[in-house]
Amino acid sequence: MSFLNRRRFLSAAGLTAAGVLTTRTVLPAHGATPAATGVFRHGIASGDPLPDAVLLWTRVTPTDEAAPGSGAGPTVDVGWEVATDSGFRNVTRSGTTPAGPQTDHTVKVDASGLDAGTTYWYRFTCQGETSAAARTRTAPAASGSPTGLRFGVVSCANYMGGFFSAYRHLAARTDLDAVLHLGDYLYEYGDGEYGPGPGIGRGHDPSGEMVTLSDYRRRHAQYKQDPDLQALHAVAPFIVTWDDHESANDAWSGGAENHTPGAEGDWTSRIAAARRAWGEWMPVREPDARRLYRRFAFGGLADLSLLDLRTYRSKQVGQTELGDVDDPARSITGDDQMRWLKDNLATTKARWRLVGNPVMIAPVVFPPLPDSIGRPLADVTGLLPPEGVPYNVDQWDGYTADRRELLSHLHDNGIDNTVFLTGDIHSSWAADVPLDAGTYPASPSVAAELVCTSVTSDNLDEITKSPPRTTSVAVEESIKTANRHVKMLEFDSHGYSLLEVTPERVQMDWVYISDRTDRNATARRAAGWQVEAGSNRVTPAPSPLAL
Repeated sequence: MSFLNRRRFLSAAGLTAAGVLTTRTVLPAHGATPAATGVFRHGIASGDPLPDAVLLWTRVTPTDEAAPGSGAGPTVDVGWEVATDSGFRNVTRSGTTPAGPQTDHTVKVDASGLDAGTTYWYRFTCQGETSAAARTRTAPAASGSPTGLRFGVVSCANYMGGFFSAYRHLAARTDLDAVLHLGDYLYEYGDGEYGPGPGIGRGHDPSGEMVTLSDYRRRHAQYKQDPDLQALHAVAPFIVTWDDHESANDAWSGGAENHTPGAEGDWTSRIAAARRAWGEWMPVREPDARRLYRRFAFGGLADLSLLDLRTYRSKQVGQTELGDVDDPARSITGDDQMRWLKDNLATTKARWRLVGNPVMIAPVVFPPLPDSIGRPLADVTGLLPPEGVPYNVDQWDGYTADRRELLSHLHDNGIDNTVFLTGDIHSSWAADVPLDAGTYPASPSVAAELVCTSVTSDNLDEITKSPPRTTSVAVEESIKTANRHVKMLEFDSHGYSLLEVTPERVQMDWVYISDRTDRNATARRAAGWQVEAGSNRVTPAPSPLAL
């Protein structure tokens, strides 16, 4: 996320309890539970829902030697079944598939022939053992007109940063059509490099930075054994993309800030290892070996374009190259993905055009700040470290020609109801996306952006070691003053977002946990903002989303 090396920052936890969210608190009776032994130690999951299919995932450990990343162990048969009821009295689809060391004993099944807009249950069997059952849901029919959709929205979950209480609270819901994970599902750092992990019993495995295929597989395996993450995977299908930490900090097409050629091998080998392990361990349907961006339709109500903003991007500009942020030869999307995205936005017949966007697109100019604030803010936002430098070059601010092309496409073709759903920045934002930020509000807003905060990754207060809602408040107000299109900003809290889509509006509510280092953290709804149909602007939501 930043040109600063994050290893110089060690987070300090200290969020105070801020209230309890009144919500469903009992996990589904058939939810996956973690197990240190047995065949199904890493839970089960589903993803990429279509009207007639869902991708099912698990990982089996048939023998002790078949440990994640080992490349050892036998190939075994894994059974699977899908039912319309949690007791599996009405099994509609079933089959058997092999699992072996070539895929790290992970299993991916594209369960097809399902009914649209329907809740299903699924489970796996292997060597006489049956996994816990989990719930999933297909997308609405292409010709359907759903009256509403509910999504959980999350990003930036550093295992060493704290407990995944945000996942636990989100898993308590029974109304999710899907969970949208916008990247940084896991982190590459070694113990003690980023977050209080070892001090709270949350050290990484392996203990060093992940670089090899075995490293990436082991790290994925560790995250998949977290009980709160397993619980969330067990209640709804995930729709996921990746950001930088699935490989290395500030990744671009030819390298990363957190990659040292020679000492850590060549980038081509490292990114191939990261990509392979991600494909094995995530419940994703992959268009091909390189392409991760893909599109989902939810009847006539919403169309979701899910972006990959790491694989094709040009290298971020350096401190002496800020004039190059506007170079049309530089791209954050790559030419093919840009054409694909513009075509999606122009041709969809859905009411809402949602864009799963790993890094912020709304322009942000940062006011001059004291060094004691500016450098920690750089770590949170991706801002370049020198005093007075205003650009967030790891995000769309560093690729302004691409942004101008996309926003002009929306404006020139009269495309309304585009909402960017964004992660990465460890904070909460609601912003208009103006055609020309310099003349806003005279310049029209052509889209809106809603940004979820981090599950555990460091917020500004933790990096500055300031009490929450003290130092950050003045920084938030100065940023909003300098950027009139930014309507809501909160730098200090962790949690998840709940997104509701109806024909009339898109609303995001931010739900914050009390303390990332408390395994039993409580949660509270903190804010809600909406985008009314045809407005292309964010406004405060008149009421909370139903819990």
